[in-house]
Formats: sequence, C-alpha cells, structure tokens
Amino acid sequence: LAASNNHGAPIPPESAGSTPGWYYGDDPGAADGLPWMKDDLCAVLAQTPNALRCPPATPTPTKSLPRRSASVPSATPSPATPSYYTVFSGLTGAIEASGYLTYGLVDTVANCEAMCNKVTGCVFVNSYHDVNGKNGSPLLTCSLYSKVHTALQAKNYGGQTQPDGSIDYITNSDGY
Repeated sequence: LAASNNHGAPIPPESAGSTPGWYYGDDPGAADGLPWMKDDLCAVLAQTPNALRCPPATPTPTKSLPRRSASVPSATPSPATPSYYTVFSGLTGAIEASGYLTYGLVDTVANCEAMCNKVTGCVFVNSYHDVNGKNGSPLLTCSLYSKVHTALQAKNYGGQTQPDGSIDYITNSDGY
C-alpha cells in the first residue's frame, strides 16, 4: 500500500483490469478481501515508510480550507465536511483525468474524504457508485487525485464487461 504502487491500485478505475487498493468502512466482509484500513494492518502501515496511513477511527471534518479551489467558482460547501466543497454532484460519469493517486471502496463520502486526508498530495475526491454486477453493493468507489477536477472531466461512464457478463455503469458521481 505504498505511493509507488498507487496504494494498491496501480491501474486507474476507468481502465480495464483495475481493482481497488483498499477498503475504509465498518464491514470488512463487504469488501471482497481488500486491505481493511481499520484493523491491525494500521499498526504495520504506521511503521512502513511511504505507506498509506489509516484515518482516525471516526472521520472528522478537517478544519482548514486547503481544498478550496479558485478555479471552481461555483463550488459550494459540503454540509457534512466544511473543508471540502462540492464541485459537482449526481453525475453518471466518474473522473477520467490526470493527477490520479489511488482508489478504494468506502461506506460514506466522509470516509472518502478521510482517506484523502491521509494520502500525500490529495486535494480532490470523486465518490460514486460503480454498478458492476455485485448484487447492488452499497459501497462507494473513492478515487483520489492531486488535482481539482470539474464535471467536464467526468467522462468515465463505465461500459466495462464484468466477470458475470454484465456491463458496469456509474451513478451518483460527486466531486469534492
């Protein structure tokens, strides 16, 4: 889970063959064996140079405002976490752009923001449902970036054939 391999997710989510690198949430059984960012693994990662760090047990909103972008004048504060601002919401496409750092699965947007706070250089999160034949999984895909992006870059609409033969698609894509 080092930065050199995009914290376990070296292939961006829009590319064929990609898999999430980690899971941060309350039910590790729902994450198909991904490294759980709330278990004993956290102690090991804390001792490993350049490794991903586990967020605090309960994500708390960051009080500083470094993630505000002057290049996105229409951004509005996220009600749950005042340090992140909504750049877009409710889209059917996910970000496909430069600055990709890593991605994983989370239970909530707050969990996604907490992971961004632990990845060096992260300034933007894209959370969305990647509906991919997993029996309606409630987990969100959480993609982290070193650059702020806009709705114009939400060009990943899915379309990849899944192991069960279904075609994935994106819903509820939000950018903060």
